[in-house]
Amino acid sequence: MFFQQITVEGLGCFSYAVGCPAIGEMAVVDPKRDVQTYLDISRREGMRITRVFDTHVHADHVSGAQELASQTGAAICMSRHAPVSFPFTKLTEGDVIEFGAVRLEVLETPGHTPNSISLLLTDLTRGQEPWMVLTGDVLFVGDIGRPDLVGEAVLEEQVKNLWDSLYVKLAKHPDHLEVFPAHGMGSLCGRGMSAKTSSTLGFERRHNPMLGYPDFESFHKAMTHDFPARPKSFTHIIETNMGGAPLLERCPLDRSLSPERFAERMEQGAVVIDARSAAAFGGFHIPGALSIGLEKQVANWVGMVVDPSADLLLVVEDEADYEAMTTQLHRIGYDNIYGWLAGGISSWLYAGRPLEKLNQISVQELESLLKKPAPPVVLDVRTPAEWKAGRIPGAQHYPVTKILEKAPELNRAAPICVVCGTGYRSNIAASELIRQGFEDVFSMAGGTTAWTRAGYGLEK
Repeated sequence: MFFQQITVEGLGCFSYAVGCPAIGEMAVVDPKRDVQTYLDISRREGMRITRVFDTHVHADHVSGAQELASQTGAAICMSRHAPVSFPFTKLTEGDVIEFGAVRLEVLETPGHTPNSISLLLTDLTRGQEPWMVLTGDVLFVGDIGRPDLVGEAVLEEQVKNLWDSLYVKLAKHPDHLEVFPAHGMGSLCGRGMSAKTSSTLGFERRHNPMLGYPDFESFHKAMTHDFPARPKSFTHIIETNMGGAPLLERCPLDRSLSPERFAERMEQGAVVIDARSAAAFGGFHIPGALSIGLEKQVANWVGMVVDPSADLLLVVEDEADYEAMTTQLHRIGYDNIYGWLAGGISSWLYAGRPLEKLNQISVQELESLLKKPAPPVVLDVRTPAEWKAGRIPGAQHYPVTKILEKAPELNRAAPICVVCGTGYRSNIAASELIRQGFEDVFSMAGGTTAWTRAGYGLEK
């Protein structure tokens, strides 16, 4: 049996290629939207992709099932309860799919969504006993799937389903069964996933805190509060996956735009995302642009900040960065990308168009400013857990997700220094504050990481 886990960094997605080289047949489970990886595996290993499984209707990324079905003729397989509008093979509890040395058995494991399934995987060349389970989003390494993404109206039902899937159905299987989830660290579909990409049921039973509740009441209490913020993109992604994602060939063509054409698109309401580094954005940027740097977590932060229906313009260093950024955006269903600024920010500068700055200050400069009679407001935009672990003395807490929903009640003319863990989120928050009309905003380079490494203390 052939088995390979494919990782999508940043989104924290895992997908799987499972095949039998002897008969030249392969299935793909929970594919990302850009499917070339699976086509390359198929060609390299000499296996034809015949089936594509989605373990549920995903909320955090657009499925590649439609792309693979279009390019290979593979059948799309999902839970019989999947609320989708396109044709698919309906799977139910106990269904068995065999091809060559591969056996896949369907387990209905709702809880993360009402239509979630898991797949027991057996290598028939080694025995008749399942070797591993592909758990989708119901069980992660160190965590479990959050039940709130499909809406408050069904949260109670989802929590009960999650308990039954984890504490009843999966509890029947042996400790040695290997666990391969659809997500890992970086995903917003859970709260505390491990960096490790697989585990066993036995290890998770002993060390996953979400599998250690003595009764349903205590589990229920834990699963009905303190979830991460839900990105704006999730509703759009769910709707896209329910309707069947449009093929990428139908998305707007890639375009490099002159400053004049770029400005015209801006005047028509397009949102400008500046994907350069925090330092580069701070030096010069287009007025009104959002600083969301091309880092591992860029897709999650675009999903938090930008409306999924928005027309997008990108400021990047070069065409390679443009292609990397568009791949990240397509994965979460942001398809209205109308081009990038040809020549980068320099072309905008030489065209005589207006520019803004976002001052970046060092930790030493901030420490000095805090000793003055009229120090700036230090606005800490990290998560509540990070804030509790330690913060700059005198700082005020206002998470970046709140800034995106509502401006903080601060003097808009007063100096504000925005701080996060490394400087990435502070640039996002600072650029949004400027868009909201705050006049004297700057960001601390390096965040609390640089602050502590410079020898300055944090208070709790």
